Formats: sequence, C-alpha cells, structure tokens
Amino acid sequence: MATPTLKTIPLTDLKVSRLNMRHGRKAPNIDDLLPSVRASGIRQPLLVRPEGKGFGIVAGRRRFFALKAVAKETGKTMRVPCAIMAEADDAAAIEASLIENVARLPATEMEQYTAFARLHDERRSVEEIAVHFGVSEARVRRVLSIAALNDGIRALYAAEELDVATVRALTLASADQQAEWLRLHEDEDEHAPMGRACRDWITGGTAITTDKALFDLETYDGAITADLFGEHGVFADTDTFWRHQSAAVSKRMADFRADGWRDVAVLERGRYFARWEHETRTKAKGGRVFIEIRHDGTVTCHEGFITAAEARKEKGAAKTGAKAAPAKPDMSGPLANYIALHRREAAAASLTAKPSIALRLAVAHLLVGSSLWQVRDHVPGTRKDTTLESLAASSAALALKDAAESANAKLRKAGFEGEVRRNGDPYGLCALFAALLRMEDADVMSLLALAMAGSLDAGSPVVEAALHVCETDMTAAWTPEPAFFDLLRDKSVINALLADIATDTLAASMVTDTSKAQKLAIGNRIIGEGCAASPDWRPGWMQVPPRPVVEGRPSAPHGAWRRVAELFEAKEPEAE
Repeated sequence: MATPTLKTIPLTDLKVSRLNMRHGRKAPNIDDLLPSVRASGIRQPLLVRPEGKGFGIVAGRRRFFALKAVAKETGKTMRVPCAIMAEADDAAAIEASLIENVARLPATEMEQYTAFARLHDERRSVEEIAVHFGVSEARVRRVLSIAALNDGIRALYAAEELDVATVRALTLASADQQAEWLRLHEDEDEHAPMGRACRDWITGGTAITTDKALFDLETYDGAITADLFGEHGVFADTDTFWRHQSAAVSKRMADFRADGWRDVAVLERGRYFARWEHETRTKAKGGRVFIEIRHDGTVTCHEGFITAAEARKEKGAAKTGAKAAPAKPDMSGPLANYIALHRREAAAASLTAKPSIALRLAVAHLLVGSSLWQVRDHVPGTRKDTTLESLAASSAALALKDAAESANAKLRKAGFEGEVRRNGDPYGLCALFAALLRMEDADVMSLLALAMAGSLDAGSPVVEAALHVCETDMTAAWTPEPAFFDLLRDKSVINALLADIATDTLAASMVTDTSKAQKLAIGNRIIGEGCAASPDWRPGWMQVPPRPVVEGRPSAPHGAWRRVAELFEAKEPEAE
C-alpha cells in the first residue's frame, strides 16, 4: 500500500466505506470509548479513501461513531485527522480493515461467543480471554453463558430475532424450560415471554411439576393439583415441596460422600453451575460434586469438577514441585482469627484466677521462650472492627480489666507511683522491685498471673493447654453473637452447625435454604424461638477441648490442642 496522505477532514464528509468489513451493521457499542474521545479526541487518525463526494472510512469505524456522538452533544462542527489512501487501491483497503478488526472484540454478542468459545475450547481461562480482547472477566463470563442455550435459541439470536434481555434470561433456564420456550415461540397460537417477563417466567413464574421431585410422591404429605393438559401434576404448596426436596438433596449428599467423593457443594437456589469456570477431575484426583438447584425444582448433580482457582493452584504446585494443597479448613481466615482471639482471651482470664498455674507457665516460658517473651503484651492482630468490638464486650475481657485495676490498686498501696512501662528503664524497674518486696506473696502471685495472661499468644497450643488445665467454662467466657455469625460464611460449616444444634430432620429440610436463613435458625435454636432454648450450646471450636465442626476438614483450635493433648490428658495405668 502506498504511503497515505495525512489531512484533517470535516466530520460531515465522512461515512463508513463499503470495503469496511463491518459496513452495513448496526451502530457499535462505544460506551468504553466515548469518555476518552469526549475528553481528548482521537489519538490515531482514521484510515479513509475517496468515495464519491466525500471519504469512506476503511479502519476506525468505532472512533467515527464516537466522534459523531460527541459532535451531537456539543453541537459543534469538528475536523477529524485522517490518513487518505489511494482511491483505486481496493485490495489494500480490505486488508487494512481486516487488520483493524481481527484483534478487536467482535461486534455482536453472538460473534463474541463464537470467538470466546473457540479460545475456551483450546483451554484458555476466562482471565486469558479477557486479556486477549481487552475486556473484563465479567463480560467474558456473561457471553460464555450463551453456551447454556440450545441450538434453536442460539440460531434465533444469531439471526437477531431475539433481544439481549431475553437471551440473558434464557441462559438461566433449564434444558426443559428452553425447549418449552422455543415451542411457545414457534407456535402461532401461543406467546413466548420476552425480556423481563421471560426472566420472571423462568425464575418464579412457572409452577413446580411433579417430575422435578427427587422424593417418592407416595410419601408426599402436601397437595398436588392435576394438570389436564400436561403429563405431570403440579405441587400446590411450594413450601411443602421444598421441605421434601431439601431432605432428598441432603440424602443425596450423604450418598455421594459415602461413595468416596471428597466434597459435595450445594449451590444457592437459582444459581446455575458455570461449567466454563470449572475443570474436570476424577474422584481419585480430588474431584468434587456440585449440586445445582433451579427455581422450578430441577436438581442437577455435576460430578467430578474442581474450580478454576483450584486448578491454577494445582498447576502452580506441579511447576514448583510443591505438594498438592491440603483440604480446605472449616474456617475462613477472619473467622479463624476471631475464634483464636476469643479463646486466647478466655484462657488469659482463667490464668488470673489460677496464680499457681500461671507461675508454672511463666517459669516454662522463662526457660523455653515463646514467640512473645521479650516480654511484651499481646495485641489483637485483626483488621476487623467487629472482632475488636466483640472482644472488648466479652465477659473474659471485662474480667481481665477488673484484674488489672485490682493489681494497680495493690501496687499503689505498696507505695509504687506512676505506671508500669516495658521500656527497659533501670530506675522504673527498681521502683517496681522495691514495691514488690513490700507486698504479700499472694499479691505478688496475682500480679504474676496478670503478667502471664497479658503475654499469652492467640492461636497457639499454649492457649489450649491453659483452657484445659484451668477447666475453663466457655459458656461463661463467650456467647455466639452478631460478629460471629457475620464472619460465618462457609455453607458446609453452617450446615454442620445447624445439624449439631437442631434435629437431623430440620437440618436436612433446610440444606437448600440460604446461608442467612440457616444462621437465623441456629440463632433461634439458641434463644428458644419456637423450640426449647439451648443457651449453653457452643460450636466445636469453642468447647474445651475443641473439636472440628466438619469431620475430615482441618480446624485450627483442634489442631493446636492435638499437638499437646497427650501431655495433659490422663493416661490409663499400665498393667504390672
């Protein structure tokens, strides 16, 4: 191609060339481009060629539409920087248009799906596809959801016979719902819902038919309405249906676990299983089961998958020669921190009431050392304001505060003036030493217990040992409160806690309910809302000794205790 001539041309003299590969298509989406053009114009000239009385745009169609939008907003006539090609060079114009568009996001969502799906089939991740086209990962996921559509609906969308809102609603539909919608669309006497009405039809506007039940209909205690025009009956009471369906899902989860699957995850009702965000794995290689539950009652079990994030960790471990990631702990980081800090506070408060134990623990620290002995006070390591507020309001923290005030009073009575500071000042040290010499043994022991309590390290086996030896009553030291429930997020753990405090029947009936509803049920069981109260109930993490909430999954408090349990638990005497 000959070197083009650079020139500014009035916007009104420009149009999309017939040789542009996107000529004749609908106006493109310029939302991402418009702010930049509005602020500073275009940074790259349009590639144009003489056509008729004006110029045809070979490359730069989206920039052209963005400039038109800005001109309409401002009402000003603008001149556009352009590179002018020779009029007769058709082959070069077509090549330039192809180069301009080949690496850019395809124009229509259906074209985007074709491009994204091709890369995904080549095992490109969602993140890699997003980087390739310069779009967000959320955009890629939305477009890939078109994979959930059947061929007939995709064909209608490709032919631009369906609007975007309807197609996105249909991605939420089950295979049967899609087939029914397509039948309605093709029937001259019927009307297929479109747009928002289509979404309502899919997520809540349809009745739940009896073919969706996982349970035996003969054992169903609710009403079933006959459908004279269909093959199946309809459940008259959806609440009763979901109670039975939840119990059936719970049994299926137990069956999967008994069959050797590492984990079984139940998705929130209405959330569909995004196949493109997972990779296949066999049961022997750590594959999991994901149970998908639709609003129309359909339950689908996806066996043998792991998330894309887990797959990336596996690949990283394989490259570095590291071992595979351990099983997922039963607590998130913030929740583990919350539990460790509360257990540490309870152990510290117990030591203030057991001076002789604190003395022996202090001697052990002096001889062996620990992560805190320099000596310095423990500082709660958390960024959660709710955790700090919860600690400050706990009965254990109040007991520690009372012990500190009592110790200060005893020091003042012994003639010590000022404050005790760990700054290494010799005069301050001698002043405190002189006061201690004037105090009774019992008062000195109580100060030692307070000092030991202040340097107790959260999350360590020492906390668990102190709780065990002091026979701490955790029902008095801590009560489940809003901060705890706010940090409780893992649905498998919430299911286990509900099963622990409630009956097996209630836990099974709520397995598909939201986490919020399940946590509310736990709270109601504690206070006795509609049942006998269980005010002394504590999760396994907050018992002495601690135990895991979900068997088989790592638990920080239980792991810390098991490291040292044999040193403190009574042993059977050996036979002579």
